[in-house]
Amino acid sequence: MEILRSLLFMLGEMSPYILLGFLIAGLLHEFVSQRMMTRHLSGNGAGAVVKAAMIGVPLPLCSCGVLPTAVAMRRGGASRAASTSFLISTPQTGVDSIAATWSLLGPAFAVVRPIAALATALFGGMAVGRWGAQDEGVTGDAVCAVPDEPDNRKRFGARVVDALRYGFVDLVGSIGGWLVAGLVIAAVITVYVPDDFFAALGDRPVFAMMAVLVVAVPMYVCATGSIPIAMSLMLKGLSPGTALVLLMAGPAANFASYTLIAREVGHRSAMIYVASIGLASMAFGLAIDYLLPGEWWVLPGGAHGACHGEEMSWVSMASAAVLAVLLLVALVKRMNHKHLKITDMTKTYVIKGMNCPHCQAAVTKSIAGVKGVSEVTVNLSSGVATVNGEHDEKEVVNAVRAAGFDVD
Repeated sequence: MEILRSLLFMLGEMSPYILLGFLIAGLLHEFVSQRMMTRHLSGNGAGAVVKAAMIGVPLPLCSCGVLPTAVAMRRGGASRAASTSFLISTPQTGVDSIAATWSLLGPAFAVVRPIAALATALFGGMAVGRWGAQDEGVTGDAVCAVPDEPDNRKRFGARVVDALRYGFVDLVGSIGGWLVAGLVIAAVITVYVPDDFFAALGDRPVFAMMAVLVVAVPMYVCATGSIPIAMSLMLKGLSPGTALVLLMAGPAANFASYTLIAREVGHRSAMIYVASIGLASMAFGLAIDYLLPGEWWVLPGGAHGACHGEEMSWVSMASAAVLAVLLLVALVKRMNHKHLKITDMTKTYVIKGMNCPHCQAAVTKSIAGVKGVSEVTVNLSSGVATVNGEHDEKEVVNAVRAAGFDVD
């Protein structure tokens, strides 16, 4: 019961940010052309990484809200290095969390936090570009095939509808399962890690930072939600540097982030992503504790160890309900695809080049548009598309190739 309560609370806290991320992802997909994304964020050079990091710092997206946005960027042509840079910088800060940091932790934290996020994103993005290029299971820096360039001739209303469909239907179906799996793991960790886990480490900053990393990296905590937790750690006697480690590592990485990053850019790149966050957060934490003046980090006079209440606002509850419905619809659609009725007009095609649910959805949509096709299902693991209806095989082949894939 406690795990369920924790899961529901995290879902309520996260849902507004996740839905915002899906919305941004849909708008990016429909209104930002692949050509422009490729021009600015392709390649592993410093330019793309810096642009991605700087774009991410002010955006008010948490580690879960940023996931669908980063996935859309990646599938729209952004490089592995730039996507990682965006994933690291965005959840650590935002205009809302910077203001809250100033009010609860003081101006020094409010200034250092975005600087640390930017530096970490540059380091992590460059590292992935340098050492993640030969990731197992990923060929070069190729991304999934994406639909054609957005049709600028469509009416604005129609493009908004397409953006919403992509963000809240296609992308939910693509990453929803991985997100739920990460949330369940995070809920288990949240329930079973003792509240006083760090109490004995007050006089050992390095060990305290390592302990914070062990717990904070897999456990969900958003940029704003991490602020009172960091403040409570300092009020218990832990160092300001340890608090910064939580502020950096907690929002930037969790199981939901890792599982999706591993799927999108490979396990090696995902491990580099986590390692860069851990190393950079400890480096900045040690710099605060040993190099910068201690008076900078004195908490504001009115600071108190505020804890999260378990009461959700109506916005959180409504957002959680909407997200739950979207996930349920995606699950039902996936189950329906698995129960295709076989008839005398059923034909199968072996599709080459699919490597994620987004590719699967693109092929399904393309084949479904062929004249005479009444029903279609695409198995991602086997690569087999099963098509019902009196249709022309050549038109199906052409539709698959138009989507960016090939047919045996």
